[in-house]
Amino acid sequence: MSALRVDQVSVRFGALVALDAVSFTVRPGTVHAVIGPNGAGKSTCLNVLSGVYRPHAGSVYLGERELTRLRPHRIARLGVARTFQNIELSGAQTVEDNLLLGRHHLIRSGLIATALGLPAVSREERRHRARVREIADFLGLSPALGLPAALLPYGLRKRLEMARALALEPRVLLLDEPVAGMDAAETAEMADVILAVRAELGVTVVLVEHDMGMVRRTADRVTVLDFGRRIFDGEPGAMASDPAVVEAYLGGAPAQPEEGIGCTTSSSW
Repeated sequence: MSALRVDQVSVRFGALVALDAVSFTVRPGTVHAVIGPNGAGKSTCLNVLSGVYRPHAGSVYLGERELTRLRPHRIARLGVARTFQNIELSGAQTVEDNLLLGRHHLIRSGLIATALGLPAVSREERRHRARVREIADFLGLSPALGLPAALLPYGLRKRLEMARALALEPRVLLLDEPVAGMDAAETAEMADVILAVRAELGVTVVLVEHDMGMVRRTADRVTVLDFGRRIFDGEPGAMASDPAVVEAYLGGAPAQPEEGIGCTTSSSW
């Protein structure tokens, strides 16, 4: 397993500095949260890690391999998968077919072999279908495998998007606000899923999230961004008493830790 290292990454959009020399390291097999208010640079950071954006300065490494100049499909093949703030599923296709789409980088059969219907193609398809059914079972989606994705409740569609990312067999999973729009029960279930992904699959998770209860429940380490700059990087328990975090977000005395899922430290988060 390899660490994911962000080294002095800067991104500009004209005069706007979205990320300003941001550095942090995601340890293998951990959940690492990147948090901050809207406009802090969180999604920009995920877009850099997944290759959607190229930074103007700095580098990103997975182990010894530099990802900075690679296109998204190359980064995906190296084992970095992601979800998005807005659900990006094929609504007309079944849950199973959506999961199979997540394995397209792993398919080895060529067009000619597929067109000829060679036995090897059928064997490979059976292997992939068996694997996506295992992933669906792991995430509690098995009863919905034959349903069009558009018919699933919102919480299950968010879970399906995570399952599709896991179908890539990633080493690193990037989650962009996985519980946005969920109620407290759905949020608690998603927190359990993320912890299971880390513990049982050994996948490293980078989590962008506003829900502080969710962050405290799942994250081993937290990086806090403010106007594109890193103002804190450390254990979740130390975050609310850090002077820079207090000054930037809380506007007063250090906050006391809150319990449970679905609560926030401040209404601005």
